[in-house]
Amino acid sequence: MELIDQFFYNFTHNLFKPLLLFFYLGFLVPLLKVPLEFPPALYKALTIYLLIAIGWHGGEELAELSPNNLSDAVGFMIIGFVTNTIVGIMAYYALRSMTHLRKIDAATVSGYYGSDSAGTFVTCVGVLVAANIAYAAYMPVLLAVMEIPGCLVALYMVARIRHSGQMDDSGTMPGEPGYNSVSGRVHDVKQGHSQKIFSKKALHEIFFNPGLFLLFGGIAIGFISRLQGVHVTEANDKFFVVLFQGVLCLFLLEMGMTACSRLKDLRLGGPGFIAFGLIAPNVFAGIGILVAHAYSMFVGHPFQIGTYVLFAVLCGSSSYIAVPAVQRIAIPEASPTLPLAASLGLTFSYNVTIGIPVYIMLATAITTASPVQ
Repeated sequence: MELIDQFFYNFTHNLFKPLLLFFYLGFLVPLLKVPLEFPPALYKALTIYLLIAIGWHGGEELAELSPNNLSDAVGFMIIGFVTNTIVGIMAYYALRSMTHLRKIDAATVSGYYGSDSAGTFVTCVGVLVAANIAYAAYMPVLLAVMEIPGCLVALYMVARIRHSGQMDDSGTMPGEPGYNSVSGRVHDVKQGHSQKIFSKKALHEIFFNPGLFLLFGGIAIGFISRLQGVHVTEANDKFFVVLFQGVLCLFLLEMGMTACSRLKDLRLGGPGFIAFGLIAPNVFAGIGILVAHAYSMFVGHPFQIGTYVLFAVLCGSSSYIAVPAVQRIAIPEASPTLPLAASLGLTFSYNVTIGIPVYIMLATAITTASPVQ
């Protein structure tokens, strides 16, 4: 009963925090046909600020970690990379069994889910800070590391489909609606079996996409600065700390508008696709909590509840920045709307409203039922 009471407390208190109220406000804009457009330049500026602020704070905290905590962080990075790789593969086979998506679209969507969401992460950080729930200082580093596997999974899956020699110019395979057998043969001749799985351009987009660059850059700057005795992200810092919550509110206003506008594209995927977008975050986040707890038992000491929750969010969220950029370059045949409809319209919306309190409850239940000795 205590856990259920705690869940409802977290659920009701998180559901009506200013952060999420701004998300709901943005969500209402397309529904009510309010003639409001969020300036693209402002959205980019907010994203840049949030990534640098999160990275800088994480870098400063990283510089003060003890050798034991630093080894925990490195272990978490390796485990996080492997876990999100497995999540991406699981997502592909789940989509193949639950939906009627083309193989190339299923591969692309699986890449979105094998990556993570900076927006969900920063929202979760805001909720944890407001609820005074502690988390490990190195988690922003995991945000950067765990963004990469989904891109690699998508590229590998699509390369396998292309190398089968049956895909037509539009990305359709035999047995899928609209397949053009003549185009498929021509496509096979053009592509050949010598096509590289990971082109130089695609790899550059993965490892040097703007989000990853800014996040790693902020981490490096914070780490080097703190080693030199510079303290920027203290509690009284007006720009990187005091303004953070306000900037996050504006960011969520835009995310609400975008999420709602993507919902109409869900009908293209069908009921199974909608079910996947709502079920997947719970399954993958649950796996994340179990993996984090197993790692905690391996190292022999418990992690803070916020660490479990953030790791769950990194496993259970879906990319909408890094993977779309890679898709645009390396997988032009895939649908550009379906993955974003699930990622933003369903998974992001679910995670920032219902998911976070659910993950707090799950982490608390698991660590209480099986405490690390």
